[in-house]
Amino acid sequence: MRIRVLKFALSAGLAILGGVALAQPPVHYQNRADMPPGEVGQRQLTRGGPLAGYFQPVEVTAPKGAIVSLAVEGGFDQGDKDSVLAGMQIGYVYRMRVANIPDHAGEEVFPTIELVDRLYPPPGQAARFPVPIELTAEELALALEGRFVTRVIYLEQPKSALPVKDEPKKQRYFEIGAGQDPLKVADQMGRPIAILRMGSRVPDGLTPDGKFLYHSPPLLKFTTTPVEVKRNEGLEEAQLPPKVGERQGRTFQRLPESQIKRR
Repeated sequence: MRIRVLKFALSAGLAILGGVALAQPPVHYQNRADMPPGEVGQRQLTRGGPLAGYFQPVEVTAPKGAIVSLAVEGGFDQGDKDSVLAGMQIGYVYRMRVANIPDHAGEEVFPTIELVDRLYPPPGQAARFPVPIELTAEELALALEGRFVTRVIYLEQPKSALPVKDEPKKQRYFEIGAGQDPLKVADQMGRPIAILRMGSRVPDGLTPDGKFLYHSPPLLKFTTTPVEVKRNEGLEEAQLPPKVGERQGRTFQRLPESQIKRR
């Protein structure tokens, strides 16, 4: 299972994405990445399925030394250094605060995460397969400069995945042109899972209000590292084919040679 990222930054010169995405037949898309935060996820819920109420684990990582805080009950928690792991629901918008950014002392960035789909891990192993979202030093610097960055995290199509080796704990991303919609391109290359939006907006006053925090939606935070479980734990046992002479749990004895009629 490989998670990829498409990145789009306003007022930045970016390369145009090419390849398999341009070979897909034309499709009418109702959703766009520039829609108001939360609208795409709410539309996904109307499609039905096991989406509503599910806490999808999400792991947010930041440059070393940075502190990532999540919006909880009308404010931000104390935060975690370098990374945070939490369960988020589809259809909500989750506000974060990134502080103690290297080379930007005293400055803060307030990104948002919107889940638009979920993963389907083995039973009891959801925390082992979170949606990875990396906040790079470059993107944080762009936000502090007043630029707006949109990233779409998507699950690759196995048949069209690029044959490129992944680097441990480093999220690969593709930059697209300013005239392209990252949500549309991500849909052509796989299945969009989450949308990250990051700009220079900061709360009004010393205390963020409910509107800025999107009213602190339901959150399931993992305070400790999930316990490692065996790879096959929670899975059904493999069903082996029946042996010769066995059908539906019954064993049939072979007749003695003396009772077998020969022709």
